[in-house]
Amino acid sequence: MTLSTLDWTIVAAYFALSLVVGLWVSRQAGQDTKSFFLAGRNMPWWLLGVSMVATTFSTDTPNLVTDLVRQNGVSGNWAWWAFLLTGMLTVFVYAKLWRRSGVLTDIEFYELRYSGKAAAFLRGFRALYLGLVFNVLVMATVSLAAVKFGEIVLGLPGWMTLTIACSITLAYSALGGLKAVIITDFVQFTLAMIGSVWAMLYILDLPEIGGLSNLISHVNVSDKLALIPDLSDPNVWVPVMLVPLAVQWWASYYPGAEPGGGGYIAQRMFSAKDESNAVAATFLFNVAHYALRPWPWILIALSSLIVFPELADIQRAFPNLSADKLGHDVAYPAMLTLLPSGLLGLVAASLIAAFMSTMSTQLNLGASYLVNDFYHRFINKNASEKQLVQIGRLFTVLSIILGGGLGLMLTSAGQAFTLLLMIGAGTGLIYILRWFWWRINAYTEIVAMVSSIIIAGYFNFGESSLEGWQKIVIGAFLTTIVWVVATYFTPPDDEVTLRNFVKKVNPGGPGWVKYSDDISGKPWPVPKGILSMVLGCVAVYGFLLGVGQLIYGQTSSGLLICGLGTASSYGLLKLWK
Repeated sequence: MTLSTLDWTIVAAYFALSLVVGLWVSRQAGQDTKSFFLAGRNMPWWLLGVSMVATTFSTDTPNLVTDLVRQNGVSGNWAWWAFLLTGMLTVFVYAKLWRRSGVLTDIEFYELRYSGKAAAFLRGFRALYLGLVFNVLVMATVSLAAVKFGEIVLGLPGWMTLTIACSITLAYSALGGLKAVIITDFVQFTLAMIGSVWAMLYILDLPEIGGLSNLISHVNVSDKLALIPDLSDPNVWVPVMLVPLAVQWWASYYPGAEPGGGGYIAQRMFSAKDESNAVAATFLFNVAHYALRPWPWILIALSSLIVFPELADIQRAFPNLSADKLGHDVAYPAMLTLLPSGLLGLVAASLIAAFMSTMSTQLNLGASYLVNDFYHRFINKNASEKQLVQIGRLFTVLSIILGGGLGLMLTSAGQAFTLLLMIGAGTGLIYILRWFWWRINAYTEIVAMVSSIIIAGYFNFGESSLEGWQKIVIGAFLTTIVWVVATYFTPPDDEVTLRNFVKKVNPGGPGWVKYSDDISGKPWPVPKGILSMVLGCVAVYGFLLGVGQLIYGQTSSGLLICGLGTASSYGLLKLWK
């Protein structure tokens, strides 16, 4: 199916709206780096929360969910559902700390927390690594999905789809900075949710599907419905659920789920009006990301098992699809071709919007690292604010070219997801503990970073006998052992730096007793924060799994699990007043 004139009109209207927003805020964004990279530090919680959710919803997200469901069933989603743990930990423990730090980027934090040349080196290296290498890889995964979407739904060559979408994204991102990104994110998320829910309802009503009840009972689907993997088979539940919940959430540095907060989540917290808005925004993000969004994608993925049960069926339906792009993840855009004119245009615009929201955030975030933590810090300390904004725009152009180019070389969303998990596996615990243990230093992070890259490189290009989850677990524990040993064999940071950090951020706890002058006797808030984290996780998982049971027609168990989520929500409300 090709897009009609009506469909293309809807897509074009969305492009025009994005450009209008960029032009509208461009004058304010160009004033200084605080305006360009942090939207003037004056954003409300609800707008920031939606922006975080929009950023995590890219064109590759439903593709990844479809890949997981088709290969591992619904329970395969624990690979990313597990990240709720670190998300809630960020809400109730780290959001306040990040906001108090007062930094422009989470990389600037290194010279606030650590001292000496090692801290300076770490800041500069991480700026280049996260701003270029890691950021480009993230954008490449998003671009890959856009390529597949363009070839299947739009009927355009992958490079043409990327060129059009990236040009519009680049225009409003470079013109309007983070404020333009946040405002367009709100529109993009609204459009994306309407599109995904409407598409789900239409697909369920197709004659091939025959409604929700027929979908659930279909022979191709019935063995894929379990919300919890088969606990009698360790080969199933260990990699699907145990590893994500026991290791992956704290060990891996993944965009949007960085242990201890970081990346664009931290950037949004920095741009909040105040501490309370930062906390509320992060909480809204986690609720919407895990409890609100997944089921439309899951139901479309399950429907694809009826329409396209095998990859060969997709290949026959789309003979022009490149062989190296054929995978289970393309089943999602393949299903969208069944939509009628008008709805197809709306869904197409929503997925393009999802692509643009993620790309624009990564562009602004990467540029903030390269400008604030590399160029301004090491190249030109005397650069004016307007010069820094111009350099930021230049880095934005460079990043999108590299990200889009790499996206044309990747093949599957699952491949990219695993690669991102492996890079940095084992470093995550540092980002959690560095706030509360004075002994962690810049050398700790340098050693951890280098060792994780070496280990990931060996497992990806040298060792091929292990499963992906085994590589992540072994890599995480090896890296952790290395950096713990390095911590005790390297010199600690100087006392002035440590005392200044405690004075400014006030993390509290037994790890800072010798550097804290606080004798107020107030209780350490972290235990309360961790209890709140547990209640928050139970609440969100309760609603996520309870809704799933209700969809499956299991009314009693669905209501019971939702009731557990409601009770946890009430407990959280009383605790966090």
